Amino acid sequence: MNALRNFWIIFDWHTLAVMVLAVGVTFLCDYFGLAANLPTGLIGIAIIFPIVFSINAAYRRREEALRSFASLKSHSVALFFAHRDWAKGSGDEDLASRAREAVLDLLKGIKAYFDGHPVPGEADEELGAIYSRFSNFSLSVESLRSRNVASGEISRANQYLRSMIIDFERMRNILAYRTPRTLRAYSQVFLNAFPILFGPYFAYLGREYYTGVGYAVAIIYTLVLVSLDNIQSNMENPFDQRGRDDLRLDVAPLYETVLR
Repeated sequence: MNALRNFWIIFDWHTLAVMVLAVGVTFLCDYFGLAANLPTGLIGIAIIFPIVFSINAAYRRREEALRSFASLKSHSVALFFAHRDWAKGSGDEDLASRAREAVLDLLKGIKAYFDGHPVPGEADEELGAIYSRFSNFSLSVESLRSRNVASGEISRANQYLRSMIIDFERMRNILAYRTPRTLRAYSQVFLNAFPILFGPYFAYLGREYYTGVGYAVAIIYTLVLVSLDNIQSNMENPFDQRGRDDLRLDVAPLYETVLR
């Protein structure tokens, strides 16, 4: 049942529209006697290969986003532990509590930034809000100097913060720079033109065997090709929470129980 539900996600109006177009063109070609045995290898070269290449590229970007998000979370937790365990003196509990709140606030801010966020501009307000959180972390790290924390440890904490900023910027790049637009346009044009170009071939199959074969093959080809394109579209943005394989960004409630 899970497989059927997941498959239903990639079946949309576009699939139905191209399917109807394929059946309609096949009918017209059969009616007017336009039948030809076209090379099916052209489908693989013109449509399947570019779509599969795009799916592979989108999958690699998703894996890179997962690695960056995992690194950001782990370094933020390490900073919390640094505030909790390295500082010596009065007010240590308050320092650890502020660090905990800073981590949770950062995770919530990242979810708000990436969850359904459009392609970011160079100077959007949400970006400034995220960097204000990083700034608070930096100020908190500097406050460790007055708690008898060695300068080497302060340097290490700043390296943790630097890694967090790098991971965030990598995630921003994944959001902003996706599959090349020209490649997507190429795939879309040939995918939508496919029923028209291969209508004579489907009509040929109907005449060579029996009528139902041509229509059945047209429907199957359309279902396979458009489904592959929809898979790529669902994986294109791993942050929009529209696909089953997107990153789970709502992790702040989980870390509320972890950071003690």
